[in-house]
Order: sequence, then C-alpha cells, then structure tokens
Amino acid sequence: MHIVCVEPLGMPEAFFEEKRAFFAQQGDTFSYYMDRKEDPATLVERMKDADVVIISNIPLREEVLRACPKLRFLSVAFTGLDHIDLAYCESHNIRVRNAASYSTTAVSELAVGMMLDLLRHATALDAVTRRGGSRGTLLGGELRGRTVGVVGTGAIGIATIKLLQAFGCTVVAYSRTERDEVKAMGVQYLPLDELMACSDIVTLHVPMKADTRHLIDARRIALMKPKALLINTARGGVVDTAALAEALQKGTIAGAAVDVYDSEPPLATDHPLLQAPNCLCLPHIGYATREAFDIRAGIVFSDLKIEN
Repeated sequence: MHIVCVEPLGMPEAFFEEKRAFFAQQGDTFSYYMDRKEDPATLVERMKDADVVIISNIPLREEVLRACPKLRFLSVAFTGLDHIDLAYCESHNIRVRNAASYSTTAVSELAVGMMLDLLRHATALDAVTRRGGSRGTLLGGELRGRTVGVVGTGAIGIATIKLLQAFGCTVVAYSRTERDEVKAMGVQYLPLDELMACSDIVTLHVPMKADTRHLIDARRIALMKPKALLINTARGGVVDTAALAEALQKGTIAGAAVDVYDSEPPLATDHPLLQAPNCLCLPHIGYATREAFDIRAGIVFSDLKIEN
C-alpha cells in the first residue's frame, strides 16, 4: 500500500520520518510533503500513485480525483468535508474519513475569546494604545449575565455552552436535533428566529450543508437586537456575508467576529467584511492550536490502521 500525506499538517519532519519507518516495517510505502500546495497539477503529481491520501482542508475536486486511479481511502485531517467531492468518492468506492472532534476545545475557546474581544474592544484598543491614545470614555461589557444563543449543539456547540455557563451566561440553543444532554444542562431549545431575536450574542456551530447555506441571512440578521453580536467559527457560507456587512455598516447590530469565509484567506482587500465597522476578522485559526494538531495527527494515523 502506498500512503501519501500531501501537506505537513503542522507537524515536524521528524514526526513523518517516524511514520515512514513504521509503515516500512509493515511493508507499506509512505511519502510526505513539507509544503502546502493547492493547485490541481501539484496535487495530481503527489497523489497519482497513492492508495491512501492524507489531506486537510485543501479543496479536492473531481479533476484531481479522476487522475488518481489507485485511490481507495481519504483520511481527511479536518472536521468538515464540504471541500471534498464526496459524490465522486462514493461513485468510485473511495472511502472518506474525517478527524472528528480534534478541534472541539480549540474552536469553542476561540468563539468565547472573540466574544470577550468584542465586548472589551481589545483589538481596537490595542491599536489606540499603539497610537499613543487611551481609553477615553469608552466602556466595555461583560459576558456574565448575557443571553447567548448557540446555533448547533454538536460537540463544539456543547463545549461552547459549558464555557459560557462558567462565565455566568444564560444560554439558549437551536439545532435540528435536540439533545437530552443539552437540556440537562438547563439550556432551552428555541426556534431559530426566536433565538436570533432574544440573544445578546449569537454564536454559530453548524456544518456547511445545502440546507445551512445562508442560514443566517438578511432577514434573520434583522431580527437581532441592535446591541447584539454575531460570532462565526463554523463555515463562511452559513452567513450571508453581504447581508452581515450591510448590517454592520448601518449599525443594525453592534458587531461581529468572523474566523471563516466563503473562501480561505488571504482575502481580497475589498472583501466586504474588511470594510465593515466593529468586525473582528481572523484568518481561520479556530482549529489551529498545537494541542489540536497533535490530536489530529493521532486520529489521522489511527484511521490508517483501521484501513489496513
């Protein structure tokens, strides 16, 4: 069996050399690359002879998969799978397995950190301080006592709820699947429109699917309180970007923090959210911690044992 890891996954070369030796003992070959290339031609060159491919969130479409006739297993070092042509994989008997839950703590902590940043104007005041300014009359806000609406109560949503409750927040939730575990935490499930209207902060934790695209659209943003905040660490397409930018420009809501976009950063300089006031924009870092990457690597290579 020939196994190819097409990118470094945030791991050192010594890690991959250990894996190469391990697979050699089993009679398998293992190749790896210490740079990340997303262009189809390079991906084909790296993958064309592979039986098994390890990849994270690099888009993998039919034009690349078609050039890899031996491929039978994709180990995706990422939670979501919307960047993979799953229809092609299914029709060509290519098994796909993701690295579920490796970044649960990382993403939930970032979501709460983004709330604190917006409430305390931390990033904005860093810039003021560096210009020689001071707080002036600006007052921040506290998480304690606020109502936070959690949209999506999978693993990350639940982890976020636990953190919010530790801060003293009232938490309400929306999910297509209501969980007894969440209800036992004292969290009330609400219809999404009602959650949008009653929450001081709305935080998104749903996957990107056909029925979640623009789940948060102009109409639902208009339901939010004028002082409300929107946090998106889920997927860019879950929110109508143009509608969010317009709401921020008009002051319909007080602020937003975004870590995910319709395309991966770097963003075009004229991206609407980069021009919007009171919008904290991060370059998709929710999953990117040392701890999460170590967990991810463990999951990915454990999955290869299952494939064997």
